[in-house]
Amino acid sequence: MTVVGVGARPGVGVAEVLAAVDAVLPDPAGEVRLATLDARAVEPGLVGAAAARGWPLTGHPAAALAAVPVPSPSARVAAAVGTPSVAEAAALLGGGTLLVGRTVVGRVTVAVAT
Repeated sequence: MTVVGVGARPGVGVAEVLAAVDAVLPDPAGEVRLATLDARAVEPGLVGAAAARGWPLTGHPAAALAAVPVPSPSARVAAAVGTPSVAEAAALLGGGTLLVGRTVVGRVTVAVAT
């Protein structure tokens, strides 16, 4: 399974999320899951992006994400949402290896693990 961790600003649109995902996962093969901070898992842009591709969307509590060691922690993200990483930590939380580290595309940050 490929897990795309997604961090996004509130109000991000479906097209923005899909553009960011496509930038790091241009030809998805096999099962893909989107994962994010639980507070963002209800954002219409993320929900809509997952639905458009038929992918599950999982939200994780900030404390669970904060417990995952990541290569690119951010003090700014930690101050804003309570974890130093959303995209990388969410991608890694399901286990596996980080294939694409934190990548920022507009108002969306993505990372990929398998």
